[in-house]
Amino acid sequence: QVQLVESGGGLVQAGGSLRLSCTTSGRTFSSYSMGWFRQAPGKEREFVGNVNWNGGSTYYADSVKGRFSIFRLNAKSTLYLQMNSLKPEDTAVYYCAASRSTARAMADMTRASEYDYWGQGTQVTVSS
Repeated sequence: QVQLVESGGGLVQAGGSLRLSCTTSGRTFSSYSMGWFRQAPGKEREFVGNVNWNGGSTYYADSVKGRFSIFRLNAKSTLYLQMNSLKPEDTAVYYCAASRSTARAMADMTRASEYDYWGQGTQVTVSS
């Protein structure tokens, strides 16, 4: 079992930046592949990006590629999402998620069903 807590959300103007954090507790953080998802009002939860257990491999949705980056510090049991050049369409609740699967390619782990544990989410609002 692992507990996930997101933080760092808030209100930012278009073109600005935010860094989200996801702190974990419980089983060893490096035992998990990690992902970020988001859900806007009235829309389904969508994949943002993910990172493998040691941070050596990442994969991003086309909508955020080149603007967002994911990294992890296993020594601190923390996952990060650096968001730059934010757009109003990035407005959503952002969730981090952990998957016990560590052997699959990150490009094959873009569905929410691939992940076993979820945080409660943090709101990101981008004003135009």
